Amino acid sequence: MPKLCPKIILEGTRLTHKTDIAFALNEHPRVVGPRKYRYHSPIISAEWGAFTNFPWGRGLINFEPQEEGLAIETYRTWVRLFELQRYYSWIVDRFHISTQAYQWREYGKQYDFTWLEERLRPLGFRLVFCRREPASFEAARAERLKVSSNPSQYDDLGVFIAEQRLMEKLIGESLLETFTVDVSDDDVPRAVDEIADWLERTGGLYMTD
Repeated sequence: MPKLCPKIILEGTRLTHKTDIAFALNEHPRVVGPRKYRYHSPIISAEWGAFTNFPWGRGLINFEPQEEGLAIETYRTWVRLFELQRYYSWIVDRFHISTQAYQWREYGKQYDFTWLEERLRPLGFRLVFCRREPASFEAARAERLKVSSNPSQYDDLGVFIAEQRLMEKLIGESLLETFTVDVSDDDVPRAVDEIADWLERTGGLYMTD
């Protein structure tokens, strides 16, 4: 069979199961093939607070204005790594859309990532937008608070609802092929199957030279 090497960017605001979906995709037999044992397959994230030496710090999404150069260089490094390993599968849990939404909301700065998407598109990267109906955020927060180590970040659900609307706009302007999956019912297996169906249907599982 052809080599499976899907490249998926999962975007969405908090409480939309992006990480759950990333891990499930990484073990889905139609996405990464049947597995008789566990082995490494990369899940990366722009949400890592890698710019600061303390928990829940700043990173590729929530960097401060003076860290802009560091953030852009990091994006250039990631895309170069993807180009060098084009025949590998990559699952990305939040990336440039999240950066655009945060920076626009917090600092009024509109970053143009056309250059990034123009390099991602030939590699087969696709965008999956994880969204939920606004009325479903309350129940999602209640579940998250049972396990969260930083519960204060969920105090204002209005922030997430507004960010979701902004992300809808940004994804609508993206150069990448996109798919929206509704997670309002919190059914992760169903959402993952829908994503796998879309990838199969549109040729998103393989590289074409």
